[in-house]
Amino acid sequence: MRTERLLLRPWRAGDRAAFAELNADPHVMEWFPSTLTRAESDALAERIEQQMDVHGWGLWAVEVPGIADFIGFVGLSPADGTLGYPSVEVGWRLAPSQWGRGYAPEGALAALRFGFQTLELEEIVSFTSVGNVRSRRVMEKLGMVRRPEEDFDHPRIPQVSPLCRHVLYRITHSAFSTQE
Repeated sequence: MRTERLLLRPWRAGDRAAFAELNADPHVMEWFPSTLTRAESDALAERIEQQMDVHGWGLWAVEVPGIADFIGFVGLSPADGTLGYPSVEVGWRLAPSQWGRGYAPEGALAALRFGFQTLELEEIVSFTSVGNVRSRRVMEKLGMVRRPEEDFDHPRIPQVSPLCRHVLYRITHSAFSTQE
């Protein structure tokens, strides 16, 4: 899938080293419980690739053609296990050297378009730790709306952790269509 500046594509074996570097970066993983080891990062990449193989969609590797072969991922993933009901999340994780260039909203917009037009989803969600202002800004740029009463404690993060409380944003197909 192409955007104006990005290529969202299937993963390649060569992406794993750069992905491991990204997942080991404390700045990138600031809003996650911990950084990932190389083995944990490879296992995550394997799960992402399996999701793509099974469903034909997921978290695409992001390439900036002519500039960078791999800068992270953007895409869609099932969020049922986190939210407790059938749902699809739009998400992203990019190398810090690529932050501030508008790549996250550009890629996420393409993922939303795919979710609504190709998968015919009625709604797509996104969530993050309360303090993750950068990701929250991306969600708002995408036209996603937060209802504070829907904020939740992430089921896989200990309640004593400052990362436990999450904000939940949503966008419906009809709301997305009106802003297109």
